[in-house]
Amino acid sequence: MTSRRPAPPPRFVLALMLCLWASLASADIFRPAYLEMTELENGAYSVLWRVPMLPDQRRLRATLRWPDGVQVPDEFLATRAGDSWEERYTINTTVSLVGREIAIDGLLGGATDVIVRVQRADGTTQLERLTPDRARFTLTHSPGPGEIAWDYLILGIEHILAGLDHLLFVLGLLLLVRNLRRLIATITAFTVAHSITLVAASLGWLHVPGPPVEAIIALSIVFVAAEVLRDLQGHSSLAARAPWIVAFAFGLLHGLGFAGALEEVGLPETAIPVALLMFNVGVEVGQLLFVGAVVTLGLLLKRLTPLPFATTARLLSYGIGTIAAFWTIERVVSFAA
Repeated sequence: MTSRRPAPPPRFVLALMLCLWASLASADIFRPAYLEMTELENGAYSVLWRVPMLPDQRRLRATLRWPDGVQVPDEFLATRAGDSWEERYTINTTVSLVGREIAIDGLLGGATDVIVRVQRADGTTQLERLTPDRARFTLTHSPGPGEIAWDYLILGIEHILAGLDHLLFVLGLLLLVRNLRRLIATITAFTVAHSITLVAASLGWLHVPGPPVEAIIALSIVFVAAEVLRDLQGHSSLAARAPWIVAFAFGLLHGLGFAGALEEVGLPETAIPVALLMFNVGVEVGQLLFVGAVVTLGLLLKRLTPLPFATTARLLSYGIGTIAAFWTIERVVSFAA
């Protein structure tokens, strides 16, 4: 005679989820560092090196390690810019940097990634996303359209999968919409909406300050989490009856957030349509990967745990709403101070 494994008590499950949510919330503290190199005449480069400040207001200890033959000035402009530290200077080289490796030291064992943008003299751009375990890159020759398309596709995928606020919003929609046709309509509405504002903002047709947008994005997650709880309690609402309307409305805001991330690395002057299209496609691919992973995990949990969907959805909604409320307050304080 076999005995069934007892179901984990709700308090134990809640404790595990709270630990996960705490780690997610703390993961949003660090923003990527940013290196921009603009090629000038005679092989010189204008350099912008931006590193985020730590929570205790110390500068992130990350430094550039240039290859031999690079002449870095002894003195250069270093300023505090919001919650980051910026260094600007011009380097001269005795040899071409193409094919040479540039490394970044001291990323504090995995605290942040680094976005690299190299603007060549011919108008083409090299983009890199460095991680603490691969904090180095090699300057390459001017890429063709295929290479640009691939770079921006990967950049879009990485951005959405690293954007916890966007993923939590999509997760809230998945908890709210449990019918396949309605889910497809809702995700499609979100996709169309953020594609519109992503293109408009990236091409300069729409200008909205970034900090308020980030705060409203966090507030949109609070709203969706609250709507999930209302639906579980049997209360009717617009979000439950027509979730695609809510997804479209807030998707416009999330598109502005995507555009802000794209603005950090810029668009190549010689291939703006290709880069913009592929970045947007990358965002959609990453979003579909996340939706597929959540649906698959939900099906597995349904088989492995006796917890009803309502209990799991309620716990997740409280966690999502708590994190998003914290982000809302944090972001409002950051730009209102």
